[in-house]
Amino acid sequence: MISEEDAIALLTEGELKVAGRLVEASNATLYCLVSRGDQEAACVYKPVAGERPLWDFPTGTLAGRELCAYLVSRASGWDIVPPTVYREGPFGPGMCQLWIDIDPERDLVALARNRHNASLRAMAVFDAVINNADRKIGHLLPTAAGRLYGCDHGVCFSAEYKLRTVLWQWRGSQLTGTDVEALSRLSDGLTGGDLTGELGQWLTEEEVQATSIRVDLLREHQVHPYPPDDWPAVPWPPI
Repeated sequence: MISEEDAIALLTEGELKVAGRLVEASNATLYCLVSRGDQEAACVYKPVAGERPLWDFPTGTLAGRELCAYLVSRASGWDIVPPTVYREGPFGPGMCQLWIDIDPERDLVALARNRHNASLRAMAVFDAVINNADRKIGHLLPTAAGRLYGCDHGVCFSAEYKLRTVLWQWRGSQLTGTDVEALSRLSDGLTGGDLTGELGQWLTEEEVQATSIRVDLLREHQVHPYPPDDWPAVPWPPI
């Protein structure tokens, strides 16, 4: 195990060596080893140069959006996204994220349909905040120690409502007190806190403002959002 602070330092300053490629990913996603002194860890490196152009997200912005998802995850206290940095790598600048070994005994489909997992429920609120357009079952990373992480947050933070997720089982349900507290922390960070400036380095002013509005709406109504009427509610394929 490695602390978050040490993980960020390792990912930022360590030597990055490509060990393989995740061929199922739609964008270039490289499995790497990163080392610094006597520390070494596995990580995922997504160079900007390997991003596939999309019609609804500006070209070359996905790596920065992945970093923003981590910043929101950290500021909220949900800690859903593994430690993530933006750095130079063997194929140019890109996103670098600590690799998470998942529990091979967990049934991801059953997990995605669970209504009683507090961490999964928090992830549903997190996705509403960042306007995640692609929460698939395969993006869930449960560990043997009982933690739940999420990955692949490149298509998030659009100013338009694009929420697509497999986690609709709480739609219309009251938010938990813990998640409302997390939203309050985000609101503080987005109104005079550091989070606005951090997100503003990677997102447009409109996108940062839209994120703040989503947080305020969730705090005001304190219910999980409903699926959109004019946008596919579930990503395809869902796994």
